[in-house]
Amino acid sequence: MKITRGYKTELDLTNKQKSACIEHAGAARFAYNWALDRKKEAHSNGEKAPSAYALHRKLNALKKTEFPWLYRVSKCAPQEALRNADRAYDTFFRKILLKKKGKYKGKTGFPTYKKRTRAIGSFRLTGTIRVTGKTIRLPRLGILRLKEKGYLPGNTHILSAAVSEQAGRFFVSLQTEETLPVPDTTKTGAIGLDLGIKTLATLSDRTLFKNPRPLKSALGRLRRLQRSLSRKRKGSRNREKTKKKLAVLHFSIANIRKDAIHKLTSNVCKSHAFIAIEDLNVGGMLKNHHLAQAISDAGFGEIRRQLTYKALWYNTRLVVIDRFFPSSKTCSVCGYIYSALSLAERQWTCPACEVLHMRDENAARTILLAASSAERINACGAESADNPVTDGETMPRLKQEPNTL
Repeated sequence: MKITRGYKTELDLTNKQKSACIEHAGAARFAYNWALDRKKEAHSNGEKAPSAYALHRKLNALKKTEFPWLYRVSKCAPQEALRNADRAYDTFFRKILLKKKGKYKGKTGFPTYKKRTRAIGSFRLTGTIRVTGKTIRLPRLGILRLKEKGYLPGNTHILSAAVSEQAGRFFVSLQTEETLPVPDTTKTGAIGLDLGIKTLATLSDRTLFKNPRPLKSALGRLRRLQRSLSRKRKGSRNREKTKKKLAVLHFSIANIRKDAIHKLTSNVCKSHAFIAIEDLNVGGMLKNHHLAQAISDAGFGEIRRQLTYKALWYNTRLVVIDRFFPSSKTCSVCGYIYSALSLAERQWTCPACEVLHMRDENAARTILLAASSAERINACGAESADNPVTDGETMPRLKQEPNTL
């Protein structure tokens, strides 16, 4: 099976190479903003918005007279930026149409201009890209050293490379097309997974994954730096130093969160053949201002996204049960629903079978049972001939088949 896979690693650049990367990012930023201006002009005149191809031809014609400095950078940087502007513009109008039909509830903001004061930005390159050991060769930039040896694949089809800057460090991201090896078919384990705040994930086999809560642990330092930044005079060197310190801290927080999530999702998908999770309404949960920060710090949406694509990589079946299923309130032994369970109760005793349950462990087991039951029952809730439902089964059934890969 062919997949599109991404790799990202840090570059070890000289000052001259950093200046070249900044110049490429500036060219991409200029081309993006220039394309938005042309599209807005066409829209105000009642004309059809020009495509990325038409804008690229027009920009090439203006290079000799108005923008000769664009010859110092690779033609791919502005070309890919024009395509990005084209996609952003089309996405804006597509969202408007969906919102009129009632199929989209988010914001439909018009694409904004890219500013140098906000970030250096990034640029994408295509063409001849080669990885050799501890270096990478990019068009116009030449050979760039890598800080990590052997991570980027050198014998695969590379579609494009994007260079970006974060907290004063430069990174290169490769988009590759690969053929996955035959996945392991000897896995037989089934697992239910319950996400939480105190514990990032609790599995039905009582395995726990700790939540590092990087934002909470760094909140004091963030407040002090943000307060210090607000007191610095705009345009001063001390303000720039504080901005860099703040960017480094935010970058560290994001890396700690990514590391925990990748370890969780990779471990679960590699070692199990069947995974059951809940379809959490993360957007609705974030409206609770008492829990919004903790939920964002955990990254529930990112966990769901990574489980989705890693399940394909490792030949793991991922089943998502309905978000309204009362997993925490349902007894995993007898199926009794304890509706009086409050959020503060971390353990409870089933009134029917008198079994003591730890809240998260019971929820994980209940999620697994519900997903397994949904696999045996068809979409209408009818009984399967191979796996009939017993008369004493009290587990709530799903009326629709769960989302599967």
